[in-house]
Amino acid sequence: MKIVTIVGARPQFIKAAPVSRALAKAGIDEFLLHTGQHYDREMSDVFFEELGLRAPNLNLNVGSASHAEQTATMLVGIERALVEQKPDWLLVYGDTNSTLAGAVAAAKVNVPVAHVEAGLRSFNRRMPEEINRLVADTLSSLLLVPTEAARKNLQREGVPEDRIVWTGDVMFDVALMFRDQALGRSTVLERLGLAERNYVLATVHRAENTDDPGRLRAILSGLQAVAKELPVVLPVHPRARKMIEQGGLDTAGIRLTEPLGFLDMLRLEMGAAVIATDSGGVQKEAFFHRVPCVTLREETEWVESVELGWNRLCPPNDAARITHAVLGARGTSGRQAEPYGDGRAAERMGRALLEHP
Repeated sequence: MKIVTIVGARPQFIKAAPVSRALAKAGIDEFLLHTGQHYDREMSDVFFEELGLRAPNLNLNVGSASHAEQTATMLVGIERALVEQKPDWLLVYGDTNSTLAGAVAAAKVNVPVAHVEAGLRSFNRRMPEEINRLVADTLSSLLLVPTEAARKNLQREGVPEDRIVWTGDVMFDVALMFRDQALGRSTVLERLGLAERNYVLATVHRAENTDDPGRLRAILSGLQAVAKELPVVLPVHPRARKMIEQGGLDTAGIRLTEPLGFLDMLRLEMGAAVIATDSGGVQKEAFFHRVPCVTLREETEWVESVELGWNRLCPPNDAARITHAVLGARGTSGRQAEPYGDGRAAERMGRALLEHP
């Protein structure tokens, strides 16, 4: 069996690490296509190195552009690769433009699509990510769901049961696989002068937050107030940095860093007192490490951590509310459960690809 895998953004590199290993173990030939959606060293190369992910067979180098331009360029390159490679499956991850382009290109040339993290819904169609995941699920022949909530979403939408396979969350595989390496190899706490459980880790990257000056200003102001009581570390996504600089926004008191490598980021997540984020992946990782989290959004597709009490939603439109939510989360905990599986999601994905007709 031959599979073409599409990756393009740092969360996808992370997810691909255990899956690519599982595919190789199952004897599946994988052609790895990197769209270049994330393209500089901090956002791409360092992840391949630290995760032990082999170099891609093809890099489209699409770089930055509008959603339409980026997706169109990907479509051309992915379609060409699929025609040349003639795979049995195309494998896509999550909800990025790379995922959308891969699913559409495969549908046009009659290559069946398998979607990792299928069934997730924020029910907010203003989010580009929601549109991407809806289209990818519609076009996929095999929907690999990480949670029971995701399965139920697809069932409500009328997806046939024989297209849905529960695997668990591959990000939990990653957390278990690399936890000890992060503890043993990363020196990020020492480099930043941070003490265990005595700092806040923040991330902001979603367009709905970075591209809205009012929301971005509220987030930064709220974090500045938090920083008067606890150090706040903010690895700055390129989109956020651009908007901060263009808007002349005040970040005094917040420890800004460049985007961090995988192991450093994992170590910061593990050691934080609280995580404040608009990232789906980071809020899950907070739960994996049992760190209280404040999600800077009105909704989340990862509802389990909220229901279990480890995560709270905070609409990022009021600085005082953000400060209160972050400081209020310090020292809290939720109920114990494992809604994301047992750390063997990648193995189940490989088996599903081999067994699905």
